[in-house]
Amino acid sequence: MSAEVGGVSATAAPVANSSGSVTNQAIQVLQGPYITNTYGSGIQCQGPTLNFTPYVTGSASATKPYEPYYYDPVYDMRDMDEDGAPDNPGSVLYTVPVRTGQKDNYNLGIGFSATWSRPLDKKLQDQCKEAAQANIDLMKQTTANKRLDFEIARLKNCGELMKQGIMFHPRSPYYKVCADVVLKNPPGVIPPHVHAIPSVSKQTSMPVSPVSVRAEDLGGPLRTKQEASSP
Repeated sequence: MSAEVGGVSATAAPVANSSGSVTNQAIQVLQGPYITNTYGSGIQCQGPTLNFTPYVTGSASATKPYEPYYYDPVYDMRDMDEDGAPDNPGSVLYTVPVRTGQKDNYNLGIGFSATWSRPLDKKLQDQCKEAAQANIDLMKQTTANKRLDFEIARLKNCGELMKQGIMFHPRSPYYKVCADVVLKNPPGVIPPHVHAIPSVSKQTSMPVSPVSVRAEDLGGPLRTKQEASSP
């Protein structure tokens, strides 16, 4: 719409500006499979699963060049002679600063998502755990049997070699292989041995015969004391 005002064309040109922005952000949670434990012999057990997913999101928006203000001119519309037309058309009296409202936008989001999953049939879980424990006990017993076989073979071989006088040097790194083996005689077998015979001391005096007062025991005629002392 235009009109002649004092010989000056005046045109009405209204302008309306609208701007906006929308940012959509989404967090996707992926359901992972159950945790599976394998115990050998084809035994596999699945247990409950907890998925914990932390996330950090952020966005920033800005307009370039950055102009916080703009200056709106104020024109001289004075009509001093009252002829219906401005005396100084197009003359700017002054400018008015106007805020643009321009600003930078920043967005930061921090959080986490979690899901908890577990099988519905608890009986199957218990049976799988029992089978896993039985298989573990079997493996332990098998290992113990093989350990016993090894120790018995080591004892036998070390004993046979020790009978033959063959053994490792004490400074050898393999001396400890037979270090705890003890060699003894079988039951009922007496090993060669030597007994010590104690020494007997000799007698220095002659044995004293018993004295008898009977003539028969003396072997001669009975004599008196005087006869015995005479020459």
